[in-house]
Amino acid sequence: MKRLRHLIEAGVVLVLLGIFKMLTLDAASAFGGWIARKVGPLTSADRIARRNLARFMPEMGAAERNATIRDLWDNLGRTFGEYPHLAQIAAERVEVTGTDIVARLREDGMTGICFSGHLANWELLPIVAAQQGVELTGVYRRPNNPFVDRIVLKLREPAGGRLVPKGSEGAREILKAMLAGQHLGLLIDQKMNDGMAVPFFGTDAMTAPAAAQLALRFKCPLVPVHPVRLQGANFRLDVLEPLVLPASGNKNADSLALMSEINRLLEAWIRENPAQWLWIHNRWPKSKI
Repeated sequence: MKRLRHLIEAGVVLVLLGIFKMLTLDAASAFGGWIARKVGPLTSADRIARRNLARFMPEMGAAERNATIRDLWDNLGRTFGEYPHLAQIAAERVEVTGTDIVARLREDGMTGICFSGHLANWELLPIVAAQQGVELTGVYRRPNNPFVDRIVLKLREPAGGRLVPKGSEGAREILKAMLAGQHLGLLIDQKMNDGMAVPFFGTDAMTAPAAAQLALRFKCPLVPVHPVRLQGANFRLDVLEPLVLPASGNKNADSLALMSEINRLLEAWIRENPAQWLWIHNRWPKSKI
C-alpha cells in the first residue's frame, strides 16, 4: 500500500509538471500560485503557518496575517510551477547584485560557502551560481517518496554542480568537495533536532551548525545570498559580503556566534518579505509556541 501511495503521488506530480512544462513561464508560475492558494488553506500546514506568524510576528493584524498566508501559498505554488522553467528564469529573469563578490569566490582559488534560506524561489541559487562560474555542491533532504525524489533530482539537473543527501554519506561528500577547493551551497533555515540551539525571532530554534563549523574549519568565505521575488516570475539575487569569522579560540562559542549572526540575517530577510518564506515548517519547539 505504501508503494502504491508513492506511485500515485509521483503520478500526480508528473502530470502537474507536464502541464507546467507545456505552459509559458508566466502562465505556469501563475497557475501554480492559483492551485496553491486554493489547496494550501485546506491543509494542516496552513494552521502551522498561522500559528507561527501569530507567535513570531505579533505586530501583524488579522487582515495582514491573512494576506501574508495567501501570498505565502502563492509563492510556494509559483515555485513549484516554475520548476520546468528554471533555466529560462535564471537566464532571463534574475537580476544579480554583488557580482564582484561572486568573481572573488570564483577566482580566489579556495573553497567557499554560499548560504541562503527557503525564500522566493530558492532553487535559482545553484543555477545562477553556475552561470556565474561558481559550481555549488548542494545538500538536500530526500523526500519520503523515492519516486518523487528521482523526479526532483531530474528537474534540478539544469542547476549544474551536484546534490548530496543529508546524513553521514552526504557529510563525507561535502568534506571531499571542500578539500578539493569546491564550493558549497546550503539552505540553513530548516529544523535539525540534534543541532545547536540558536536564537531565531527571539526564541531558541534547533539549527544545523554545519555552515559555521565548516567555515571556521576551512577559514573560507561564508557568503549570504538573499533571493527576492519581485513580481510574478521575476527575481533579484543579492550576494552580500562574506561574514566576519569570529576567532576567540573557543570552537563552540565561535560556532554559536556565527550561527546567531546567520539567523539574525535570515530573520531580517524574512521580515522584509514575510510571505516569501516557508512559515509552514515546525521550525521552533512546540513548547516555545
